Amino acid sequence: MLPQNKFQDVIFTLFMAFVMVYAMICYNIALNVGGLQNYVFLAAFKELIIMWPIAVVLELAFVGKLAQILAFRFVTPGKDPMIMMILGISAMSVCLMCPLMSLAATILFKDAGSQFIAVWLQTTAFNFPMALCWQIFFAGPFVRNVFGFFVTRFSKNVSVEAKKAA
Repeated sequence: MLPQNKFQDVIFTLFMAFVMVYAMICYNIALNVGGLQNYVFLAAFKELIIMWPIAVVLELAFVGKLAQILAFRFVTPGKDPMIMMILGISAMSVCLMCPLMSLAATILFKDAGSQFIAVWLQTTAFNFPMALCWQIFFAGPFVRNVFGFFVTRFSKNVSVEAKKAA
């Protein structure tokens, strides 16, 4: 399920950003230490408190709307199947967020020095395939299903209480 109003959009964005950012931080730490190790899952929380708000602000400020505009250049709302809309928006979100979040990570966590551009481009190139696959196959379906469950559950509770009040 996709958000239907601004409040839902903020909740959805908070949840999606958490799932995406946490996974990508784990991935990057694993790359830096030569592979996935148990401590990576806890170590990721140190960076998460910095990177999660950055992702949420970027998404809510302009990436979400821009991703829709770009996706709607090749899919048409009301004409194309909903899955195509979801995949288009998800792919465009990754195309926008990956370089931006890689830039933030390069500035905040990498000692790039005079190699800043090269380090940022390499970080983006390493992150993009993982971010796209994680978004399309795992995070996107997971977050949409959990979000849909709670929206449906909350909607039923609100309508039941409205009937009781009437």
